[in-house]
Amino acid sequence: MLRLTLSALGLLAIQAAAQCTREDLIAATDSLLAAQTAGTPDAVAPLADTVAYLESFKTADITTGILSKPLKIDFNRSLHDTTQCATYTEIIVTDPTHPYVLGTQMRFADGKIANISTLVTDQGDWLFNATGTYYWASRENWDPIPEDQRDTREVIQAAADAYADLFNDKSVQVPWGHPCARLEGGAYTGTGSENDSCNVGVPNGVKLTNRRYVIDETLGAVDVFIDFASVPDSHEFRVEKGQLRFVHTLTVMGN
Repeated sequence: MLRLTLSALGLLAIQAAAQCTREDLIAATDSLLAAQTAGTPDAVAPLADTVAYLESFKTADITTGILSKPLKIDFNRSLHDTTQCATYTEIIVTDPTHPYVLGTQMRFADGKIANISTLVTDQGDWLFNATGTYYWASRENWDPIPEDQRDTREVIQAAADAYADLFNDKSVQVPWGHPCARLEGGAYTGTGSENDSCNVGVPNGVKLTNRRYVIDETLGAVDVFIDFASVPDSHEFRVEKGQLRFVHTLTVMGN
């Protein structure tokens, strides 16, 4: 039986953990996918003796949460952060009986998974359309970036932060890529054209706070768990040569 806790000191300890290998993190996200497919939370490995488990940024019971539900996964992509010992996994389920789009961050302490936080979006959440999300996400190119062309962690995070800061400060200069496409729920701003743009407007006066990053330099990507005002949210970015190429959002409205 897993013992579930959440404390500020515990999270700080996780964030300060030593570096991990990419192979270890890939094995962990593979185990997450296997656990979600089977509906067996204990299959996530390697688990710490004490695990903080959250859904929509609230402490939840891992034995009855989304991980306990067997799901047929149609698409997934994971980021692996070897500096923070953290991962992010996007999961798309198009099953018409109950479609989902999930986003999960996992964080390690002392070589084991000590924090699992999942955003569960389904019908009624912001622009939810799992088939649309699947259609567009599966067509994008998030292949590894050649090593000599990779951006630093700082550049990747700065691009994400500029985008997030724009919601409360329209003077911020965002490094828009050309082309760039934004997948917001199931709504897509791109058509596959060289003229595709992510600069299509965002709300005003909204603070995006409490940012928790998973940065993968190999993929040129970062996921950020955010308090979107008071709403649980994930923004995932692909950054190429310092500029935004893709943006994916998940926003939980029924929290």
